[in-house]
Amino acid sequence: MNTDLVATAWTSAGDTSPMLFPATSPVPVTERLHAIAEAGYIGFGLIADDLVVVRDSIGFAALGDLAAEKGLSHIEIELLERWWIPRDRRGHTYETRDLLFEAADVLNPAFIKIGSENGSATTDLMALVPPLRKLADDAAGLGTRIAIETMPFSRLATVPMGAELVAAADHPGVGLLVDAWHVFRAGTSLPELDTALQDGMVFGVELDDASPAVVGSLFEDTVERRLLCGEGSFDLTGLIEVLRDKGFDGPWGVEILSRSFRELPVGRALRLAADSASGIL
Repeated sequence: MNTDLVATAWTSAGDTSPMLFPATSPVPVTERLHAIAEAGYIGFGLIADDLVVVRDSIGFAALGDLAAEKGLSHIEIELLERWWIPRDRRGHTYETRDLLFEAADVLNPAFIKIGSENGSATTDLMALVPPLRKLADDAAGLGTRIAIETMPFSRLATVPMGAELVAAADHPGVGLLVDAWHVFRAGTSLPELDTALQDGMVFGVELDDASPAVVGSLFEDTVERRLLCGEGSFDLTGLIEVLRDKGFDGPWGVEILSRSFRELPVGRALRLAADSASGIL
């Protein structure tokens, strides 16, 4: 039974937040990778803002060499939104797409994580299928895959919606990134999750926890008030059981975002996150 852990992007980012633009980590990437390895993780994630800094400083090849030196074999990069908008249309995200693909060409990540767009849930999933297949084809050309992360405040609001889109795309390079917070805060029950998921559909998982009640908006709650695994109300043991039954058995991402967590020294934060997730697994 695999209990290997991945420090997803925000877990090692230090004092920054998805509410900031840019959300670049104040911690140099060399220090981050050292702390991640020291805390016992086997991989890490980086957001696009951090990849810009890497590209313009040490370069992606040097980052890959450093990861290998530290024994970090699993890499995830993120986050691409509004990926269905053509390059010649207003609101497109091709600058981010090109950056992620440039990084993927060198770093060989397990997957590129994509979201959708904040707002009401879409009523036309099928319109997203052709651009998703094209995105996956392009990623496959670089030897990587696309993992869709659903979020309850976005157009792809629930994991069952994401699973329906993955099934419709019917592409070996398209799967799901299942975040515990987005499962439970969307009100998805474990039986509903079990029914929605097909074997092998889950490419990645992010473990975290939260209090029973949402404080503020869903977006504020997710970036300011997540808890370490086992400190909140989520049935993480049940979630892990469902995911393992569907063929996913790690490595397991840990994604903790909160005001108090990001004020901690990065090394200590990473160790606390790892210990909490290991206890659940």
